[in-house]
Amino acid sequence: MKVVIVSDTHMPKRGNSLPGKLLKELETADHIIHAGDWSTIGTYEKLVSYAPVTGVHGNVEENGIMDKFPDKQLLTLNGYTIGIVHGHGSGKTTERRAFDSFMNDDVDIIVFGHSHIPLLRYFKKRLLINPGSPTDKRTHPYYSFVVMNLGDELDVSHIFFSEKQ
Repeated sequence: MKVVIVSDTHMPKRGNSLPGKLLKELETADHIIHAGDWSTIGTYEKLVSYAPVTGVHGNVEENGIMDKFPDKQLLTLNGYTIGIVHGHGSGKTTERRAFDSFMNDDVDIIVFGHSHIPLLRYFKKRLLINPGSPTDKRTHPYYSFVVMNLGDELDVSHIFFSEKQ
C-alpha cells in the first residue's frame, strides 16, 4: 500500500498549485495523509481527487478545514497504526509535542508537521515522520514530502526537490 504524506502546504499563500513531483506520486497513491496547515479546503479537494485522504488541522486554517479535520487522528492502514497531529503548541520541540500527543495510544508511526523540517527517525520504538513542506521550504535547501510503502516491510523515504513546478 502506497501512502503519500504531506504537511504545511499553505495554499494558496505558498503556491497556487501542488508541485509536479508531488502530483506524479499522487497518481499512484492508495492513501494520502496531510499533517495540517492546508490553509484552504481547496487543497483537500485537490488531494482527494487522487486517493482517500486522512488528515488533521494545523494552526493556520480556514473554517472549512477546521470543521472537517480534528487536531489529532488515529488511522490503521495495512496493519500499521498511525497517529497524525500537526504539532503546534508551546513548550518543548515540535517533535516532542507530536510524540507526547500519542503517549497513551498504541501507535507504530507518528506523522506530524508544523516545523517544515523533514524528519525520519525512530524514538522509543515509534517511527516519527515529518514530511517537511512541498511548497514552503523556509531555510532548507529543498521542498519535500514522504512516500511510505506499507507491506510486510516498511519502506519510507523523503522526496526532495528544488523547484515547485
